[in-house]
Amino acid sequence: MSADDNRLIKECREGSTAAFGELVLRYQDRLYNTVLRLMNNAEDARDVVQEAFLHAYLSLHSFKGDSLFFTWLYRIAINTAISMKRKQKPALRLAANTAGTLDPLDPSVGSGPGQALEMREEERRLQDALGKLSVEHRAVLVMKDVDGKKYEEIAEVLGVPVGTIRSRLHRARLEMREILMQQEKGDS
Repeated sequence: MSADDNRLIKECREGSTAAFGELVLRYQDRLYNTVLRLMNNAEDARDVVQEAFLHAYLSLHSFKGDSLFFTWLYRIAINTAISMKRKQKPALRLAANTAGTLDPLDPSVGSGPGQALEMREEERRLQDALGKLSVEHRAVLVMKDVDGKKYEEIAEVLGVPVGTIRSRLHRARLEMREILMQQEKGDS
């Protein structure tokens, strides 16, 4: 665990809410970006991140320091997102501007407006396809292919064997490919 995180956690346990505020500022953006891809909705992602931080604050006494604080927090957030997705009824969401839910484009990539538009459209297609996956498949796909987590880390976060992670990831990739191929056919 980083010495600075360790110091802040110690201060939190002694009653300093400002120290926890520093931890929130340090990790909220990383957590939000991952959760957004799981929830596919900015408002739900903010709710999950807020709930994860609240849960972490209330459970800080149980943090043993065996792993990095962010790893522990990440696990809480992923499990919170999965729980929320399971509770939600499938609903049709109409969004006037879905571009606000996506990460901003890197202006250095592609100098022309056509390239930026193509990148935005590809990101929208990927987000739409991700949104059609089951929460279990989406979680492993985001953790492995977007966040670059190792199989063992994903297994620890989700509390399932590594073999289950490999199986879910394989099925998620196949399902994602099928969804993207169907989108291609629909666009033609």
